[in-house]
Amino acid sequence: MKFAICQELFVDWDWEKQCNLIAEIGYKGIELAPFAFADRPAAISADQRKSLKQTAESHGLEIIGLHWLLAKTEGLHLTTSDSAVRQKTADYLVELGDLCADLGGDLMVFGSPFQRNVEEGMSRAQAYENAAEVFRNCLPAIAERGVRICMEPLTTKETDFVNTCADAMELIDKVGAENFVLHQDVKAMLGAETESIPELIHKYAAQTGHFHVNDTNLLGPGMGDTEYHPIFKALKESGYQGWISVEVFDYEPGAEHIARESFRYMKEVWESV
Repeated sequence: MKFAICQELFVDWDWEKQCNLIAEIGYKGIELAPFAFADRPAAISADQRKSLKQTAESHGLEIIGLHWLLAKTEGLHLTTSDSAVRQKTADYLVELGDLCADLGGDLMVFGSPFQRNVEEGMSRAQAYENAAEVFRNCLPAIAERGVRICMEPLTTKETDFVNTCADAMELIDKVGAENFVLHQDVKAMLGAETESIPELIHKYAAQTGHFHVNDTNLLGPGMGDTEYHPIFKALKESGYQGWISVEVFDYEPGAEHIARESFRYMKEVWESV
């Protein structure tokens, strides 16, 4: 199994130091939050992109893709009734697709809860149609760069748009693009689904393009109450071939401790199943 980590928890570390520690622990992939490097993708020059990729590769690491796609942006939204904003959002996602490909990645996780919440008075059907329009307008260009968008269900505490794997698949089917796939996140599934995580892994195995691991306490796997043996067993049985990527939201224990403990636990669990 290929283990990666989302790098924004290393908020005060320079890139070389991040790559050095992540590789030393044993991870093989890094997932980037674009806002950690610039206000928008265009501000990251071709030379900077080349340098970021080469530094990661020099440590035996692969930049696998991007997440937090619309975080810390203004004037962008997925489901808005404003057609001009929807087009700007599609254009921005194309920019991110170019950045992702230039860095060597092939996936972008669409979470961004605040930029997808449904406007007051808008019907569910209209929100899904508006979102589908945005993705239809950006996915062909993103596909040309060999990049996929992975749609992430989130709990109702975070957003009122796409809360379950079934919701995500409804949108994915509406868009009908080969490079638009499902993303599964342990914390989100625990908080939003009625079926167990192993059941959901098996049910959506053919559609799942990426997988985030964490816990409901906002820390990494093995740092909370979630038992990962049945989760990893289901991933193995389902034939999942993608990355398992650590994403945490509480950085208080420290980046190095979180990264080490998460990897130690995942390696132990994976070997046991």
